[in-house]
Amino acid sequence: MKKITLKDGSVREYEKGTSLSRIAFDISGRLGKEAIAASVNGKMVDMSSSLEEDANVEFYTFNDEEGKQVFRHSASHVMAQAVQKLFPGTKLAIGPAIADGFYYDFDSPVKFTPEMLEEIQKEIDTIVKNDLPFNRREVDRKDAVDFFKSCGEDYKLELINDLPEEASITYYQQGDFIDLCAGPHVPSTGYLKAFKLTNLAGAYWRGNEKNKMLQRIYGTSFPKKSMLEEHLFRIEEAKKRDHRKLGAELDLFSILEEGPGFPFFHPKGMVVRNELEKFWREEHYRRGYEEIRTPIILNRELWERSGHWDHYRDNMYFTKIDEMDYAVKPMNCPGSILIYKGKLHSYRDLPIRMGELGLVHRHELSGVLHGLMRVRCFTQDDAHIFMLPEQIKDEIIGVIELVDYFYNVFGFKYRVEVSTKPDKAMGSDEIWENATSALEDALKAKGMEYKINEGDGAFYGPKIDFKLEDCLGRTWQCGTIQLDFQMPEKFDLSYIGEDGQKHQPVMIHRVVFGSMERFIGILIEHFGGALPVWLAPVQVKVLPITSRHTEYAHKVVEALKNAGIRVEIDDRNEKVNYKIREAQGQKVPYMLVLGDREVENASMSVRHRSEGDMGSMMADAFINKVNEEISSKKIS
Repeated sequence: MKKITLKDGSVREYEKGTSLSRIAFDISGRLGKEAIAASVNGKMVDMSSSLEEDANVEFYTFNDEEGKQVFRHSASHVMAQAVQKLFPGTKLAIGPAIADGFYYDFDSPVKFTPEMLEEIQKEIDTIVKNDLPFNRREVDRKDAVDFFKSCGEDYKLELINDLPEEASITYYQQGDFIDLCAGPHVPSTGYLKAFKLTNLAGAYWRGNEKNKMLQRIYGTSFPKKSMLEEHLFRIEEAKKRDHRKLGAELDLFSILEEGPGFPFFHPKGMVVRNELEKFWREEHYRRGYEEIRTPIILNRELWERSGHWDHYRDNMYFTKIDEMDYAVKPMNCPGSILIYKGKLHSYRDLPIRMGELGLVHRHELSGVLHGLMRVRCFTQDDAHIFMLPEQIKDEIIGVIELVDYFYNVFGFKYRVEVSTKPDKAMGSDEIWENATSALEDALKAKGMEYKINEGDGAFYGPKIDFKLEDCLGRTWQCGTIQLDFQMPEKFDLSYIGEDGQKHQPVMIHRVVFGSMERFIGILIEHFGGALPVWLAPVQVKVLPITSRHTEYAHKVVEALKNAGIRVEIDDRNEKVNYKIREAQGQKVPYMLVLGDREVENASMSVRHRSEGDMGSMMADAFINKVNEEISSKKIS
């Protein structure tokens, strides 16, 4: 008998050779039906695999990220099978799972068209209906080469030749279709109930423009039709909420040909930005941070000392001043370090918390630029905390609580990941292990669940990442806490301890918004442009019905301005219903309609952009209502 240890710590015994599928059904009928793949001692395997030794076993369904990856990679194989059947002579390149879907690259004598996607879709439906099993086979290199050479699959041969000599080679077969693949895959094509092919694109083989241009077909897949329909609905909703579209319609920002990747914020966009920065400053002052500002350009020697020159040079911009090399800063930390280093510190001074809304520049390829979400210059709401080693846990907890407070203000749910040492990193394994343990200890002290994200830390230290979830269920990387033992050593930072000797402080790098530009883009999409009253560029629109109501309307505007409310008047000679529709299109939270009755009673007819007519109110009552929403940062 062999023992398996499940994720919950429970232990079960099974005969050697028992399939993982049978084990899953033994645990529960539902798990048996829904399990897509499993991991045995950390290695992903098919459900048909058998138990050969004592092992830690974890099963994955479509609800798990690992399960989604297996499911959609299997879907790419089915699509490739359909394409090769319909269009003989088509050669296969690669077909990975990606976020929310998959793609496959083809070298075909046929030029694919959008109309052909429907034909491919029908063939896919047939393959799914036939419920063909995915069969894995391990072969030696010579047999693999002979087989794919006989099929004319040049791209597969190139992939095989790039594998190490000692690597095992496997392929998967469903029906008469065979593809080179490490797996795992779903048990059979019948699992892939709901498909949607979404679009066509061109792609160079291996992403190299010197190679041949291939044809790429994108798609997505789900185990239920209802899940596919919900996904497609979210896509359509996301198009309506696209921050680039709304940013132009609401006159918030623009990105122009003269500066690709360098956003221009318009007056209304600056209102949003300034309100966010005001909130940031107030909260950081309350929590013991002091604001600083550091130069955008600093000399090469500094960036060599910090490690950025070796580890981040490809993403930096450079210039020469007085025949010396300088770099535009991609990060704010070296500037904060220089301020700390500029004076002698006692252990009594620590922790020192320095906050900076610092403009940084990073070179991004033009193909990945995307509105405010991926830019070449952005403002980080950075802070750097210099502390005693015994203060680490409390300071990390303090940052976690700050991040939690900020995200709750905006109504965001979030998940937490701990990112560990990357392949290219500074410092010893021992230092990294100590730093990673400190981050995990703080999260455990707060009772927070988190996921380990192997190898995704910064080059100078591990980090906690906070990933926001918006109203469409999409996640966005925003807040980060990075624990750093490296920079203090590289810059010879010190403080005088109780013993009168010099000691090295520990450093935290952290952001809450992450990038001001990106966070604004997220807010625009999350709220569909209808920002909360405290952030709305125009909080109230005053709409006199005719010209004889204009004088009173201007008095109302003056009263609102004096109360600190952002207000505009629309006194054009247009019908009031037209003015209302336009104000609603501009996502203005409140509209005040003023006619004869309002002039006579010194009142106002109040409309809300989503609730509609709210009846008549006196000026003082309305001002108090709006200011209460502003001060409480009400989000709906």
